[in-house]
This record gives sequence, C-alpha cells and structure tokens, in this order.
Amino acid sequence: MKARSTAAAVAAYALCCRDLVSAGPIQKRGALDQMLEITTLGGMTFKIHQVPNKKYYGQRKGRGAMAIARAYSKYGASVSDDLLATIEEILEELGLLGNTGAGNNTTDDPQGEVAATPQMFDTEYLCPVEIGTPPQTLNLDFDTGSSDLWVFSSETPANEVMGQTAWDISQSSTAMLLMGSTWSISYGDGSSSSGDVYLDTVSIGGVTVENQAVESARNVSLSFTQRPDTDGLVGLAFGSINTVQPNPQKTFFENALPNLASPLFTANLKKAEPGNYNFGFIDQSEFTGQIEFVPVNTSSGFWEFTADGYQVANSAAVSAPHQAIADTGTTLLLLPQEITDAYYSQVQGAVNDVQRSGGYIFPCSATLPDYTAIIGSHQAVIPGDFINFAPVDGDTFETATTCFGGIQAAPAGFPLAIYGDVFLKAQFVVFHGGNQQLGLANKPL
Repeated sequence: MKARSTAAAVAAYALCCRDLVSAGPIQKRGALDQMLEITTLGGMTFKIHQVPNKKYYGQRKGRGAMAIARAYSKYGASVSDDLLATIEEILEELGLLGNTGAGNNTTDDPQGEVAATPQMFDTEYLCPVEIGTPPQTLNLDFDTGSSDLWVFSSETPANEVMGQTAWDISQSSTAMLLMGSTWSISYGDGSSSSGDVYLDTVSIGGVTVENQAVESARNVSLSFTQRPDTDGLVGLAFGSINTVQPNPQKTFFENALPNLASPLFTANLKKAEPGNYNFGFIDQSEFTGQIEFVPVNTSSGFWEFTADGYQVANSAAVSAPHQAIADTGTTLLLLPQEITDAYYSQVQGAVNDVQRSGGYIFPCSATLPDYTAIIGSHQAVIPGDFINFAPVDGDTFETATTCFGGIQAAPAGFPLAIYGDVFLKAQFVVFHGGNQQLGLANKPL
C-alpha cells in the first residue's frame, strides 16, 4: 500500500463531515509534548468535518429501542421478541416496514428489520470519502468498532439499492480485482453484507492511499438496503478483525499511518452539531487541560482499554474495573449491569423496561445526574442532559412523558463495555496507533 501527498506537510480540509489507581501507566500531555508535535514521518495531516445526514430522523419515538437493538446486533447479542415487536410497530407507524424494494432473504424476517432504521435515528452526521480514478464521492460512516471498508457498488443487485450512491467499478481506471478474496459481515439480528474485494485509490481529507482494499457488496440484507443515507462504512479498528478471506486487509488508517505526521487520529464528536476527525495531528484548541493516555489492548482487534470506576453526581467514587472499547459506530454507552443499575438508582421513577423499551426508561421530567467514568487518573464527565437520549412515547421530548437513557447495560455475557457516542461526544479522544494508546481530555461542551 502506498500513500501520496502534494506537500511535505499538508493541512487538508475536507467536508465529512482522582481517587482510583490506574490499571496501567498514565501519561499526561505535559510529559508527551514531543509526541504531540508534528513529527517527521510522512508529514501529512488532515481534518475531516462531518456533514449532516439528510435522512436523519432526529429525537423521535423509538430511537432508543432501535439504538440498543442495533448495538446488541452489532456484537452478536440476542434481542428480545418483545423488543422486536415494539420496533416493528414503530417502523409500521413510520411507514418504513415491509418495503418491497429489496428482494433478499431477510424481507420476511422481523429480526432483519432491527438494523434497518437506526442509522436514520442514530447517525446524524456522515463523512464523504473519494474512491477510484476519477474520484467518486460516497458518504460513509466512520466506525472504530470494526475494520472493513465496504461500499454499495455497481455489483450490488439493483433491487438491494434504495437511494445509496454506489461505487461504479467500471468507471475507475485504478480498480483492480483482488483475485480469490471475499468478505462477509453478519450481525446478531440476521442482517449481513458480503461480496468481493478490489484494490483502488481512496482519498479522505486530501490524503490518498493507493491500492486500498475496498470491499464491494454483491449482497446486502434488507437492514442495509433500507438505510439510503449511508453508502458504506470505514472501519477504524485494527486489521486483525478485518473480514476479508483468505488474507485480512489493512484498514485505511493502517495504510496511511507511515505517511502521517503523527501516527494517530482524534475524534471530536459533538452533541447536536457536526464534529470532526483529525488525522496525523492533535489540535490543541479542541480540548482543555491535559490529555491522559491509557494502554490499548489490541488482542481483540478493538480499541480496548481498562475503565477503573465511576461516580454518579457528587457521590463517592466507586471502584469497578472493567474492560471497555471506544466505538464511534455505537450510539449508546453500554456499561456492566451493576453500574447501570447504580446510575439509575439515582434517577427518580427510572424503570428497567428491557422487554418492551430495550432498557432503562424514566419520566422525561426527571433531572438526570452527571455520570463520571474514571479511566486511569482521568475523570470523564458526561453531563446528565447528554444521557437523556430519546423520547419513548412521543416524537419530541416536549410531547413525551417517558424517555430512554443513553446509558444502558451491555449484553449479558459480553466481556466488554461499549463506550459509544454518548460518552465520546463529551470527550476529546486520541486514537494513537503508534503507541497503541487511547488519550482522553475534557473539552468545551
């Protein structure tokens, strides 16, 4: 793989948009000034601004149930029949159920609908990515919880495409079939996507990687077909969990790594407005205080780290070590059951309605306490208003009486907590591929 640039140091802008002991060594920004400066690698830096997803449904009834169903499905956990029935009712109410535009094998399976609309409710912002020569622009979702770059393409059957922009392979002079290679992704809800693999030129934010593996969809289930806003996905976890067979392929970040000014990217996601990703540099105007780093365990293929405990509002800090992953592709913050229970014990009227609503619900009039995740010596505060995730019985917070929480329990038996966007939007996060570390800092909210 090779990346190229037009200058030695490029800042390319493209629309895309305290009380507990650490389980590992913590490094602060003051001790790492040299690392945070632009170093002499490939010299490239770029900033990617998110752009609005025009198909985003917003804070509407059912968003919470769909978000938890999608998160569980992503990691292979089961979703209750009662919750599936609730989702089906909501989809039918919205006129999104039973669309005959996709003639694949999940059309009649209600479980195949679980992932169909969360993208409309969850992913408010996407990122444009250029593929091929001449470049074709597709809107893709950046996902640190997976490692495949896959897209709708000219190989995707016409009845499985419903408004997505498909990559036209024949129109790219640099596309080359990777003979004998296939890929396949499947989720716990029965949704899936699969196809063959090409090598082509991919550009994100002005940085170009040649011979990047692009996974072309020859088959997608209804759950993906009914997400017309998203043309595919850019996985930013580690290549060890890439699904290409017989030889897993490197991610875009891994291929671009040697050519970046610093071997890292940052996520500055925001609540109710576009955020940005920076590759190759750390913008010190985007955070306050110090960045504190914790080790990443890459053996699972995820950005896995140790969270040491928590604090609810101004109560005493509680030691509760658990393994977690930072996942920009999951909307909710999914914590161990006992921590989730402890949080909602401080919310008046909260009820764990797993069967029908998918998790904890509470009166919309309730005042939610802040939640502090203690990770090493860093205290990551999530304001209570970030945790009021979605209305349950109305299309707006103003008309609803019951609301769904952005903190929920991780799937039973799943060994990792999932720190998704509810957490990430409250933090400035550094994904350091060179040192295999995760950096966290506070930022203006």
